[in-house]
Amino acid sequence: MSANYLLTEPLWEGDSLGQALPDSPHAVSVSLPRWQDVVGYEEKDPAITAKMALGYPRFVIHPLVRELARQIAGTAPCLPFPSARVAELAAAYVRRTGETDAEVVAQCSVFAVVTTEAGAQALKDFWQHIGLIVSSRQAEAALNRKTDCGDATEVRTVLRTQLAGFYGCAPDDVFLSPCGMAAQFEAHAAVCRRRPGRHTVQLGFPYVDTLKLQQKLGAGAHLLHDLEHIETGLRGLVAQELIAGAFGEIPGNPLLGSADLRRITPLLREHGIPFVADDVVATPLNVDLRPHADLIATSLTKYVVGSCDAMGGALICNPRSPYYVELKAFVQSVHEELLWGEDAALISSQARTFPERLRQHNLNGLFIAEKLRAHPRIEKVWYPKWEFSEAYEAVRRPDGGYGSLVTFLMKDSERVSPRVFDAMQVCKGPSLGTVFTLACPFTLLAHYTELEWAEACGVPRNLIRLSVGLEDPVELWRRLELALNVEA
Repeated sequence: MSANYLLTEPLWEGDSLGQALPDSPHAVSVSLPRWQDVVGYEEKDPAITAKMALGYPRFVIHPLVRELARQIAGTAPCLPFPSARVAELAAAYVRRTGETDAEVVAQCSVFAVVTTEAGAQALKDFWQHIGLIVSSRQAEAALNRKTDCGDATEVRTVLRTQLAGFYGCAPDDVFLSPCGMAAQFEAHAAVCRRRPGRHTVQLGFPYVDTLKLQQKLGAGAHLLHDLEHIETGLRGLVAQELIAGAFGEIPGNPLLGSADLRRITPLLREHGIPFVADDVVATPLNVDLRPHADLIATSLTKYVVGSCDAMGGALICNPRSPYYVELKAFVQSVHEELLWGEDAALISSQARTFPERLRQHNLNGLFIAEKLRAHPRIEKVWYPKWEFSEAYEAVRRPDGGYGSLVTFLMKDSERVSPRVFDAMQVCKGPSLGTVFTLACPFTLLAHYTELEWAEACGVPRNLIRLSVGLEDPVELWRRLELALNVEA
């Protein structure tokens, strides 16, 4: 079923808890319609988790993947991976961090890691942080003893060509992966091979697993979360030690600010530090990062797919980078072609309408952001047009917009935000870039076990993040305004 029905028939009331968004066995979001549902999910309340048909696939193991694991290992902790190499990496991670045994088993056309109860959490952590996962479509094929679609190689070639057109590079500069985090993993592996044993640095408040990846693999990472003083912090850091690579989101999620690459890039280049950019929120159609980024790691799951029913990622080697030849060789040395063909086919199909959809996302996002900014009950609105706007404008394309991710904080948020969120007549759950509007209390969802740390980094716990969809913007605002004015 198309996801378009959710534009006019959103799942927003309490009885939608746990339903797939959209209604597909391969959906990558799930309805968490009330504030307390998110809290219950984070606290692993059985009353909440028992109702969830599925969830975001890196965080909630898909039912088809769970069944595949059960057929391979019975009741023992087990997860399937798409290659022997990935499975060996996962097993080694479990042995190292879980301090227990882990065995690789080749079965059902996948490579499963089987461990003990002591290693179960480490195995799941690897799945979540690294992203080299078996997709629901690949698991379904394995359960049915089917191989990948016959034209998988051709489909992936077409998709690489499409992405190369968006990024202004050659198709062989595009490396496809099962999801965006897997692209980040390959970028991290490449810069760490270039400078072994050296820390990386995260520029700006990070998406949760981007930082976890850097902290848990390689030599570890430094976090420079304060965009206002990031150049000063970076100067101090590079004066003290040799850095393997710098990671940053343009713009960041959820506060939509950007580091000023006009000042950061010369400093990084002076010290031979590659910059790995994450452009998921802006997309390559809104920003041009080629003058600054050496590698671009992106999620195709979001805006490129739009329909919220396929996972995929890509790592772009920028031919304008001074480290292009060197980094591309490192990427080639760690890369495997693991994006499942059926997923690639759907992503490629959706990529054809991506530019047209993004133009409407830009218009709708700006419309809603301006309406929110003018509302008397809202304390603060974060949007790239206003957050560190000069830094964003420096990389915005002449015909690019500001995207459709908008974050806001209610006045008296601790008391008011839950009621407003519960009353919002839009779909509510994880992910972004969907054709339907999708809301979440992002800090609770992404940082529930580290709320004080997030707040110390300037990210309020009670903010609400909106991924504005393709609904009629006037009708969408009417629905949102009803919630904003709900009695507190």
